[in-house]
Amino acid sequence: MVAQLPPLPYDYDALEPHISGEIMKLHHTKHHQTYVTNLNAAEEKYAKATSYKDIIALQSAIKFNGGGHINHSLFWKNLAPSAAKGGKGGAFDASSPLGKQIIAEFGSVESFKASFNEQTLAIQGSGWGWLGVNPKTKRVEITTTANQDPLVSHVPLIGVDIWEHAFYLQYKNVKADYMKEIWSVINFEEANQRYVDYTTKNVDAGVNAVKL
Repeated sequence: MVAQLPPLPYDYDALEPHISGEIMKLHHTKHHQTYVTNLNAAEEKYAKATSYKDIIALQSAIKFNGGGHINHSLFWKNLAPSAAKGGKGGAFDASSPLGKQIIAEFGSVESFKASFNEQTLAIQGSGWGWLGVNPKTKRVEITTTANQDPLVSHVPLIGVDIWEHAFYLQYKNVKADYMKEIWSVINFEEANQRYVDYTTKNVDAGVNAVKL
């Protein structure tokens, strides 16, 4: 298997002013590409490994770079140009299946965003904030993962990158401003489709859905 960098479903500057085109281009062509390159290199070495020692030594590189590739592939689809630019970003449909679940769990979309931001901003260092479906309870829950660990405990619906490379050029060290602005470009329609696919068709648009 050879991982490939997926194209963005929009132009690099399409998410402005909420996320700058400079950040998006750097994030996609440099950071995500590096995860893809390093994942392929690690998997090539893994295929040629002749000892358990070598196989075990490669596990961390595969997890880190594979997670980086998976998380970012999901992240790009989580985003869309804002409604002010004629896109779907930020448009929350309270009558959609996911919209109803968010309101049932959190009371309102505003309360959901506040809880999501609070938990995501509490990450020490780098990581990801997620809204996912708990496969045991079928409820939507907010959770986080460290570094580039992929979300495997839940079916991912919305993921937000909290690594500095996702926001620093524009928001410097004020992560809270980044988390506030990103909701204007979150693609709730994509998240709702993931929710519907899982709850009605048992299609998990998570780790296994990313094309290598």
